[in-house]
Amino acid sequence: MAMIERQFSGSEHSRARSDTGEREVSTDTGYRAFYAGGFEFRRDEYFARISWPDGSHMMPIDAFLRALMRDVAWGFFYGWVNFDEVIGTRNHYGRVDMYAGSYNASFKEAGVDYTQQFETPLIMATFKAILKDWVNEGFDPFAAPEETGSAFGIKHGDNIGAIERTRIATKRMPGIEGDSPLRDDLPVNRQFADVAQDEPQIHAEPGFEHELHAFSLFKYLSRSDVTWNPSVTSVCKQSLFCPTTEEFVLPVFHGNDRVEWFLQLSDQIIWDVGDKDTGEPRARITMNAGDIAAMPADIRHKGYSQKRSMLLVWENATPDLPKRYESGELPPYPVPL
Repeated sequence: MAMIERQFSGSEHSRARSDTGEREVSTDTGYRAFYAGGFEFRRDEYFARISWPDGSHMMPIDAFLRALMRDVAWGFFYGWVNFDEVIGTRNHYGRVDMYAGSYNASFKEAGVDYTQQFETPLIMATFKAILKDWVNEGFDPFAAPEETGSAFGIKHGDNIGAIERTRIATKRMPGIEGDSPLRDDLPVNRQFADVAQDEPQIHAEPGFEHELHAFSLFKYLSRSDVTWNPSVTSVCKQSLFCPTTEEFVLPVFHGNDRVEWFLQLSDQIIWDVGDKDTGEPRARITMNAGDIAAMPADIRHKGYSQKRSMLLVWENATPDLPKRYESGELPPYPVPL
């Protein structure tokens, strides 16, 4: 909940400093504080505490770190990454908004919402610095709860390997010569022990041996060591297939700036869907293996998966899509109602 301290006019918001950096280290907990413009970030044993000129907010530290990790790993992704109902980021592709309450009807009505825009490299560097300092030894914000240690307590060590995983960019398809590798060096996840590990046989006509390629997507996904982090497995111009493995809860409410298509490949995910601007509930969707759903361009969504499941996300990466949706040129849904 925000604490109303004082209210600024829009002009005062625009004059807020836009630099970022570090604050002091707490003598009680060992964690460093950070700032980004008018935002201050501090943590204690249990909570992340975010403040801005109009108020403050707190989140359980494990939830905050899982959300922050996705924002960093996704490069602020397509549109909005709501850490919870109050704070988050909006991607302008070169610049990023950090906001508090700006897409929450109650905060806006109370006049305690706040937004500030940063150059992408600047806010990215700050978020990475927070992860480096606040993630303790043994805790992996990418992992399912059963697969990692605790985020709580005073500072003890770090886990640089977990937060600096390299996201490999696929040009066409994993396994093609010179493209992203397959995951043969990673173990099969504990919940995918029944997934066959055979690769398809390729029989190409003479002279076409390097023109035909295939790999087992289920095998590839069974060896994913992260959750809720899409990996590009097919690139055809601006059409991207981005499958991922999901367990427990999507750490953010993702707000769309384009239509996304979901194909449930295995097991089940339940989605809470809300209005993008206000967060008001709009639908609850249960997707079982084989189900397909379109997530419109005017919603936010959060998923829940009891068992580790496989999901294929189809993304349209056409650069001007956000402007076309926001202007009303394109309807927010993929099929006329």
